[in-house]
Amino acid sequence: MEYEIDVIGVGKESKSGDAIAVRWGNLHGGCDEQKVVLIDGGFQESGQDIVNHIKHYYETTRIDAIVSTHPDQDHVNGLHVVLDELTVKQLWIHKPWEHNQGLSGKFLDGRITDESVGRRLKESLESASNLVGKAIKKGVHIVEPFRGISLYNQGEFIVIGPTKEFYESLIPEFDGMPEANTKIASGLIKLAGKATPTLKRYMSTWGVDALDDNDTTSAKNNSSTIILLAVDDQYLLFTGDAGITALNNAADQLDAIRNGAPLRFIQIPHHGSRRNVGPTILNRLVGEPVLEGEKRPISAIASTAKKGDPKHPRKAVMNALTHRGVSAMATRGKTIRHHYNAPKREGWTSIEPEAYYYVYDDEE
Repeated sequence: MEYEIDVIGVGKESKSGDAIAVRWGNLHGGCDEQKVVLIDGGFQESGQDIVNHIKHYYETTRIDAIVSTHPDQDHVNGLHVVLDELTVKQLWIHKPWEHNQGLSGKFLDGRITDESVGRRLKESLESASNLVGKAIKKGVHIVEPFRGISLYNQGEFIVIGPTKEFYESLIPEFDGMPEANTKIASGLIKLAGKATPTLKRYMSTWGVDALDDNDTTSAKNNSSTIILLAVDDQYLLFTGDAGITALNNAADQLDAIRNGAPLRFIQIPHHGSRRNVGPTILNRLVGEPVLEGEKRPISAIASTAKKGDPKHPRKAVMNALTHRGVSAMATRGKTIRHHYNAPKREGWTSIEPEAYYYVYDDEE
């Protein structure tokens, strides 16, 4: 079997988004010998680019599944266009408004009811809710992607996170929810208010991470669907915007499924944000730092806007992957293709991974 992964260039200016097209099977054969999946759809203006890409390079108008990892605008909005213009068999998406049973007791305001929580979630996540409604009208099969779900129950393309229980623990801390009756209901660190960023010059030492193990991403990001694809005993990991807590929860399942088999690709979470990874989880996922010049056969790609620097990707994150022997890359508004035994594409050339940043400027 062959595979190809296209991390599509989302974010032509400064706002980063995610859209990843994946195809595997006999890529030298017909469409009936392949599976095609789209993981997230970027912004609304990204949708047509994604449709054109799949039609042109995959030579199909059929998608086995589109996956909405979580309901942020930079992931879900472009999926509306894809659903309108391509034939989609399945939509994998969480429906938090249907997980409102018993949530009223999680909030300080005693007037809150389970029904009002569900309604509030549906209103605040309008784009995701409308996507579900559109899929229902089109007869698309809807799947909530919790741990253990796999495409056509074949175990190739399988969800390793979140569990339903972990997902439901995060909902009270989603954006737009009333004030919770505990500040750390999910065990995650609460984000402080935004400060005006200032640039600082950093000096790097090979093998030393300028990251910590504190999970400071949002509850909504940690609700991201985390997926593992197995092709010929090679494993490919898709992380959405998951943070350290979610990734650690998924890592046990990852270890059990891989059983020592090699990881060849990892999506760098949340456009390369430093809030989403730390030394311990990177050691679990890709391995500990190696000697300078050593390489592991792992590619890591962050989907970033053309003008996303220095926030997307963070140099500290790219360095942490590089000194673990990983080939780390960022799209910067262009599409990067990672593949195995796939047909050649005219006009496409290899790119070099990011160089190690010994000195760099970054936001404090």
